[in-house]
Amino acid sequence: MTERTTEEISAQVLAAGASLPEVGPQDEFAVQIADQIESFLIALKAVAAEGNPGTGISMLLLEISQLLLAGARLGAQIDFTPTTDYQPDVGPDADLDELRLRLAELFGGVDTYSFVFDPYDPEQVESQLSDDLTQVAADLENGLRHFNLGNTAEALWWWQFSYVSSWGNLAGALLNALLSIVAHDRLDVEYTGELDRVAAANEMLEGSPDPGA
Repeated sequence: MTERTTEEISAQVLAAGASLPEVGPQDEFAVQIADQIESFLIALKAVAAEGNPGTGISMLLLEISQLLLAGARLGAQIDFTPTTDYQPDVGPDADLDELRLRLAELFGGVDTYSFVFDPYDPEQVESQLSDDLTQVAADLENGLRHFNLGNTAEALWWWQFSYVSSWGNLAGALLNALLSIVAHDRLDVEYTGELDRVAAANEMLEGSPDPGA
């Protein structure tokens, strides 16, 4: 049997997605996606404001997992098409600088992490949890403003496009990094990387509640 190429597999997956029923602009699907995105943004801002790493990381693990489910639902749909060639004006972008600074303070010594953005073109990228969470929030918030102003088709198009091009990969990398922090704390995993980051992760979660209590 001849081994299929990555391009052939991708074409088959896309063809399967194209057979899914089209989602209308006012469909319940759009409402569900918007609700999940709004829930994530509210939780992210609450975690940053509270500044408690022990409970905050657990909350972010849950919220990012649910956000990725919403993203996967977007990715499985056929391409959404905006109603106009130009993006409607929804006002200035949200000012998320304070959110980013609060998150950087929350993560402290484990804010810097590394990941592979594209596993088919592997190159290790170093970034900050606070920066990437803020970037995800910015992508989502832009679409939410369109949705709240009634530009549902534009919101779905933007969320789907930015999921595939940006926040989907970032959210996956963030989830893996946060899970690594929890694993080092709870499992006392042997680790041969940068020990100062592991020590910071352990110190960060010392105050987290015992899940078995």
